[in-house]
Amino acid sequence: MQEVSVRGRVIRDMIAHVTNDHLIGKKIKTGELRKNLVEPKWKCPDCFRMEEIEMPQFQMELLRRKEAPRKDYVILQLHGGGYIGAMRNAYRSFAGLYSEVSKGMDVLTIDYRVAPEHPFPAALEDAVEAYEWLKRAGWHGRQIIVAGDSAGGGLALALCLYLKDHSRSLPGGLVLMSPWTDMTASGPSYLDNYERDPLFGNTTDSLIYNRDYAGWNDLKDPYLSPVFGDFWGFPPMLIQAGSQEMLLSDSVTLAYKAKRQGAKVRLSVYGGMFHVFQMGMMMMPESKRAWREIGRYFQVVTGK
Repeated sequence: MQEVSVRGRVIRDMIAHVTNDHLIGKKIKTGELRKNLVEPKWKCPDCFRMEEIEMPQFQMELLRRKEAPRKDYVILQLHGGGYIGAMRNAYRSFAGLYSEVSKGMDVLTIDYRVAPEHPFPAALEDAVEAYEWLKRAGWHGRQIIVAGDSAGGGLALALCLYLKDHSRSLPGGLVLMSPWTDMTASGPSYLDNYERDPLFGNTTDSLIYNRDYAGWNDLKDPYLSPVFGDFWGFPPMLIQAGSQEMLLSDSVTLAYKAKRQGAKVRLSVYGGMFHVFQMGMMMMPESKRAWREIGRYFQVVTGK
């Protein structure tokens, strides 16, 4: 595990400072600020074109490179936000990075329905519909790589569990950034990193204890907490997490269990990093290294 960079340490400490502020810190930790965020219209880079797709219950966006798009694989991106935050511009930027590090794959990002207006299983239903839309568009399951961060990572796993339970073809790979896999918060890192986590630490009034999506359903339901699921037959996974996040054990337990059940898993824990530190994109060495690792994962999975 490499030592945290100076820039990474500064950004981590800035996040901790902001989230500990009495005025806006609680709104960040609970997701209230994210949920009510108003953003300017995203400007699509000139090298891409964006197609907006209306589904009966939700919207999708297909990002495609204008020149030399890669046509052998496609990425389905499921965004994070604790199941209560809708898509935002950062995930449109994520889509561009996914396309770049995959050497030109199309990226389908879905703005799935969120709680409390749309509790479980709305997000899972939308993820399944988006996956089936890609198959109707001509993609085979093995040509689809599902990527998700935080709640989106948990949703990616829930999608695979659902597909397996219903005897449907699974995707060809999974990229999971700080996946939220255990809504019971039973892993050791929820205590070990309670005071270290700059985003969710020092409180139980945060997104990771929110039941707006789960409602009164059993939190051990694998469609809510995939760590309690069965991973036999799952596609190769790349799991990335930060050593200081409370959700670290969600990734560690997932990797251990999936490996024991025969799945190919790479777990990378980035020292000194926080929840979904990949949001740093090209601003700090750790996030740059994580995106390069994702690019190598695509090469291994696709053979190109």
